[in-house]
Amino acid sequence: MKYLRSLLFTLLLLSGSAGAQQGSPDALIQQVTDDVLTIVRQDKDIQSGDTKKAISLVETKVLPYFDFNRMTALAVGRNWSKATPEQKKRLSEEFKKLLVRTYSNALTSYKDQTISYRPSKLEAGETDVVIKTEVIQPGSKPVQLNYALEKQSAGWKVYDVIVAGVSLVTNYRGSFSQEVRNKGIDGLIQMLSERNAQLESANK
Repeated sequence: MKYLRSLLFTLLLLSGSAGAQQGSPDALIQQVTDDVLTIVRQDKDIQSGDTKKAISLVETKVLPYFDFNRMTALAVGRNWSKATPEQKKRLSEEFKKLLVRTYSNALTSYKDQTISYRPSKLEAGETDVVIKTEVIQPGSKPVQLNYALEKQSAGWKVYDVIVAGVSLVTNYRGSFSQEVRNKGIDGLIQMLSERNAQLESANK
């Protein structure tokens, strides 16, 4: 849960208006943070556990800033090359749905955490960067929250998140590989689909 609560800040930091997508990645993060945290702090429904409203927030404000296709490919690892185009599409859709529902649940647990920005040394023309921040939690040690972004034609996109030294995509890779070994690519798709159905049912 601590891992997920920290990860929710990735969603918060990278939400915001599309206009904020221009400029440097560290400026983007800092610019949108204050706006989004203000929204969450004022939204009593989300704070009270309204998962549907949290999902809507994630879908409208967060998804445009993530490259879920690349994230899925990294999480699936070498087995990605074994998947057909249709299987890759299904995997990306189910993985995106899983992350949205998981982090929407975490979003409803927001308390009074804040963000401390670490200095970023960005070279001119860089298209692949890691931005470092810390989540400051009252009564607890700060949690390092870093995220990797790639500059694409549509702007900066997140393709991995590292919380306290643990990579999001690496964290999933082990269980994904095991599932593929046991039941193949279709088995992994089914596992993700069933997990999403469980999360959806739990939120009704």
